[in-house]
Amino acid sequence: MCTRAGFNLIKLLSSVFYLGYSKFLPGTLASLAAFFAYIFFIRGNTAAHLSSVLIITSLGFLITDKAEELFRSKDAREIVIDDFNGMLAGLLFLPYSLSFGLLGFILFRIMDGLKPYPICKIDKLKGGIGVMGDDLMAGLFVNIILQLLRRLIV
Repeated sequence: MCTRAGFNLIKLLSSVFYLGYSKFLPGTLASLAAFFAYIFFIRGNTAAHLSSVLIITSLGFLITDKAEELFRSKDAREIVIDDFNGMLAGLLFLPYSLSFGLLGFILFRIMDGLKPYPICKIDKLKGGIGVMGDDLMAGLFVNIILQLLRRLIV
């Protein structure tokens, strides 16, 4: 059984430091926070970027089942660690660029909103696999699109 401190930590992390509690588009705010983390903290450091995605992915899979219980809802709107992580994953292994970052943000929000196949199938899975998996897949789609654009432009 989790302690009150454990519950609070799960809420803090799954909501990305309470961004998920926003009444105004919490998933978009978490994606925007990831964009700012990419621009101001990761700054083209591939090792830091990859490490961040791996750590947040692992953490997300560990806590989202319990977060759903705490928020009493499947993929509750307060849970935005998946949006934060999917956005970061969408920019992985790309050249550091404000342009790629902005385009990645826009594409990620479109993919996350439209949920094309197979994202829609993953979204229906229960627990952390569904919560984290659909946004990771959306991030992968965004990454593939941006990698292709990069090669077409260069």
